Amino acid sequence: MRRRTIPIPWATGYGLARTLLALGTLGTLAFSDAATLFREVATVGQYPLCRGVTAGGAFCLVQPDHYDTVRWLCCLVLVVAASGWRPRLTAIPHAYVAFSVFTGISIPDGGDQITWVLTLLIAIVALGDSRRWHWQTSPPELPQSEGRGLLALLGISAVVVARIQMAVLYFQSCVAKLPHAEWADGTALYYWVNNYDFGSPGWLRPILNAIVHNPVGVAAMTWGPLVIEIALAAALLMPQKVRWILLPAGVLLHLSIAVVMGLWSFAFAMWAGLLLLLAPLGHDPDLGRILRAVSRRTPAPEPVHDGPVKERSFA
Repeated sequence: MRRRTIPIPWATGYGLARTLLALGTLGTLAFSDAATLFREVATVGQYPLCRGVTAGGAFCLVQPDHYDTVRWLCCLVLVVAASGWRPRLTAIPHAYVAFSVFTGISIPDGGDQITWVLTLLIAIVALGDSRRWHWQTSPPELPQSEGRGLLALLGISAVVVARIQMAVLYFQSCVAKLPHAEWADGTALYYWVNNYDFGSPGWLRPILNAIVHNPVGVAAMTWGPLVIEIALAAALLMPQKVRWILLPAGVLLHLSIAVVMGLWSFAFAMWAGLLLLLAPLGHDPDLGRILRAVSRRTPAPEPVHDGPVKERSFA
């Protein structure tokens, strides 16, 4: 009988993405009180709106004077999820908190939406993850079981959907900017840096102004992100060694956005998405071995490679 193999999805690579998603939402809830998160929006109403499906969010289940209590309970869920403990048990509560934040707060950003979508997809993976911690390397062989095979297939399928989602997101982000004259002529970052609402912080503005007042500097800052975005959109069509090169470029892009514009929850969501997009399916680096090597100040073993990842055969 012909046998097919798929990578084992329950690996430390997807676990790191879970942690990043949880930390992003945790930062939003821990550093913003209820009065900041839930406000009245003109022409829309008082948040949380609690209409239709959004009425199932955690903040719609209590009175306004209990929002802070629910906020801290959500933080507790996110801390446990970020720790990596029992992914099978914490996946659904984590996804529910992400849904509650995205649908409940007054001014969600793109990071909150991305977090909700990726957390839901990752929950499908985690439901089949029987490890105690998602930092543990997956066993080389899994028990031969039709049920486990189906869970592995569902998990890999969810990761593939997340990868396609990220590729489409980067493609849309790049293409949507091109019709605007400021992006086409290379001056857009001049206006963003000097924007009073979303521009750079005061301590950084002198440095950035020196760059954006130079024609070459502002063009590089404007077109550089577009090049990275379109490359990330096409990443699934590239060899794995090229994807590893794109990973630090994407991380630095979103780190720059976070530092300049303060969008840290967005950065954590995109970093998680980058791992899902660019790492091989079933990527399972031995993080403990890498950290021990770093602590001894010896060259760390290469955590990534183009070789095969752990796979499981199913008849």
